[in-house]
This record gives sequence, structure tokens and C-alpha cells, in this order.
Amino acid sequence: MNFIQFLIQEWILTSLLAALIIAYSLRERVKSGVPVSNNELTSLVNSDKAVILDIRPSAEYKLGHLVDSINIPYERINADIATLEKYKSKTIIVVDKLGQYAGTAGRQLAKAGFDVRRLSGGISEWQNQNLPLVKGKQK
Repeated sequence: MNFIQFLIQEWILTSLLAALIIAYSLRERVKSGVPVSNNELTSLVNSDKAVILDIRPSAEYKLGHLVDSINIPYERINADIATLEKYKSKTIIVVDKLGQYAGTAGRQLAKAGFDVRRLSGGISEWQNQNLPLVKGKQK
């Protein structure tokens, strides 16, 4: 009961706190790469404006990945970032399983000067919409 009374009495303070939390969340979301839909990803890649970076483990990547995607597992992003330098003029779209690591990887790439986006919902959302995957070796 005291908590509710506090919220009512200090409505300006609690409103300000809520606004700051929302602003911080939005800022972090953009810093880690603006989310793109499956359609936006397809459009960017087809117009040769983007490259897909799949950060899932190699074993998962081989079971099914997006066409022409590059696989650098999340754990190796910092060590292998130089391999992406040739794509600096394009947007890097980070793909993982559910989106849990794409934000962190996106922040690392953004710090290195890349234009980064992340696939909303990850590869799981792609599969849920019955979109095609390629199976086989790593690129």
C-alpha cells in the first residue's frame, strides 16, 4: 500500500523515471542495430546494399542459413572483425537464433564503424514464416 501511495504522491518523479527507462531502452535498441523485418532484409540484400552476418555456432549454421550469409560465431566477432572490412560500405545485418546475441554483436560492429542492423526475431522468425534456408558448408 505504501508503494502505491508513493507513486500517487510522487507522480512527477515516477513519470520522469518511466520516461528515462523508455528513452534508455530505445537508445540501446538503436545502438545495437536497428531491427529489420524479413522483407526489409530481402530488399536490402537483393539491391546489394547489405551483407548478412550469421553469428550462430558453425554447427547450427550448417543445419540451415540464409543465402549468401557469412558465418562468424558470436564468440569470434572481435577476433574476426577484420574479415568484414571489405563490407564496410554496406549495411551488416546480424542474424542469430532468437535475437539474444545480435544486439551485443551489433554494438561491437558499430563501435568498429559498421552500419549495423539486426534481423527481428532472428532465424527462428525466418523459419516460422517458412522462408527458405540453405543447408551445407560455411561461407
